[in-house]
Amino acid sequence: MAASPDPMTPLERRASIALAAVFGLRMLGLFMLLPVFAVEARRMPGGDDPTLVGIALGAYGLVQALLQLPLGLASDRFGRKPVIIAGLLVFAAGSVVAAFAEGVVGVILGRALQGAGAVSAAVTALVADSTRDSQRTKAMALIGVSVALAFAFTLVAAPWLVAQAGLRGLFELTAALALAAVAVTAWVVPPAPRREVPARVTPLATLLLTPDLLRLNIGVFTLHAVQIAFFMIVPAWLVERAGVPLAQHAPLYLAAVLGSLLLMIAPLGWGERHGRLRPVFAGAIVVLLGVLLALMAEPAGLVLLVGLMTLYLTAFNVLEASLPSLVSRMAPADARGAALGVYNTVQSVGMFVGGAAGGWLLGRAGPAAVLAACAVLVVVWFLAAVGQKRWPGRGGAMTAGPGNATQGASPAGAQERG
Repeated sequence: MAASPDPMTPLERRASIALAAVFGLRMLGLFMLLPVFAVEARRMPGGDDPTLVGIALGAYGLVQALLQLPLGLASDRFGRKPVIIAGLLVFAAGSVVAAFAEGVVGVILGRALQGAGAVSAAVTALVADSTRDSQRTKAMALIGVSVALAFAFTLVAAPWLVAQAGLRGLFELTAALALAAVAVTAWVVPPAPRREVPARVTPLATLLLTPDLLRLNIGVFTLHAVQIAFFMIVPAWLVERAGVPLAQHAPLYLAAVLGSLLLMIAPLGWGERHGRLRPVFAGAIVVLLGVLLALMAEPAGLVLLVGLMTLYLTAFNVLEASLPSLVSRMAPADARGAALGVYNTVQSVGMFVGGAAGGWLLGRAGPAAVLAACAVLVVVWFLAAVGQKRWPGRGGAMTAGPGNATQGASPAGAQERG
């Protein structure tokens, strides 16, 4: 069924933009540590242990993974807004705990408490509640773009902020951003319309085993595991191999971010406009793999490292903006919130695995082993992605790939075509 050409209503636009802002403000706080912590942690007790550093980076992911679905279910019972506001307040409390931590172990405790504010599923469910089927893809794409932009902003801002205010100031800012998200949720996000009880509810097991959704979940796990591992290595290399102190990293990240945004616009726009997202998506995974293989050679020099980081960010932004939109399109209409809850849970697990396993490997086998493990994950993802049956065609409608018009149709696919 082709997507309706009608535009968003003012209420849909307000809800989508406001909830994307809530998601982005929260992710700003989560990402803020990535470009600086591996270097700054060396000043703290426990900061010389890569395993502890990795756990500190990924701890919130594990707790989020445990609580994402329970809080999503709580939002079904008690309402989306109350759960979102409560989760953001817990997230702010975790930021305060981390701000006053005396060592890496204290940061781990603060990051774990941050993770307990696991509101991603509730936010995306509220987006689904607040938009019609024909507009939901646009709204979910806004969420993906807000995450990509938050990540890009933190790369530029975090080195400057930590130079001015230290890690404590960084965590205090994170708490302030969470409180700003509370204000947006309470006073800007419109009340969700009354939800109709669906005639049927797709079982959770079906969502977990639907092939195309499973492939996307493999993707988000890999993308965020690699993200955490990548930023355990590259900031330190900019210091050690390019001779640039951490306080001077902001202009380098700015150049990489701006370059990546310029590089991503044309292929992503072309893929969406012409119904050719499949080659764009697969190409971004190949670029991600190429960057990891190049880094395994342990390159030195400022231009080379910034160039590789630009290519990495280009691939990351294309994939980060595409994945939640694809999940929302492929999930059955009666279970979009649950499908996005599973997606966010898997994303959180990827963050924890990237930090904990990446730190453990880094401490015992060095950067090349971490990058090799990431490359293996990306190869698995690529093989999964090229086997995906359905992709958006012209106008956004989901269509089967060549030769797959009938075979391999998932329950989600039947729902979309019905």
